[in-house]
Amino acid sequence: MEMLWEYARAFLVGGAFCAVGQVLIDYTKLTPARILVTYVVAGVLLGALGVYQPLIDFAGAGATVPLTGFGAALAKGVREAVDRDGLLGVLTGGLTASSAGITAAMVFGLIAALISKPKDKA
Repeated sequence: MEMLWEYARAFLVGGAFCAVGQVLIDYTKLTPARILVTYVVAGVLLGALGVYQPLIDFAGAGATVPLTGFGAALAKGVREAVDRDGLLGVLTGGLTASSAGITAAMVFGLIAALISKPKDKA
């Protein structure tokens, strides 16, 4: 039963992020790219303020998989690298913390490009 509740929390929080994004697309003149950037920046700010970690603890993948989770990972990586390496950590921490996600996105994007059949736009 605990596992079911864990899935429900992830679904509800992740779904809420998606619903907010859809409302922004439908009712504002924001482009999808600007909304994505807004989500990442919001994740960085909430992560830097320490507000996002309790949401991650509550929702798990529902909070870490969306772009806000990527932003929170960047902020956490920078914070840890600054504590460990000083000012140099500002430049290296975010990339170190998010390198696995960036690499996975690039590899899976490459695989999708190789197995799909591109078509010209008419």
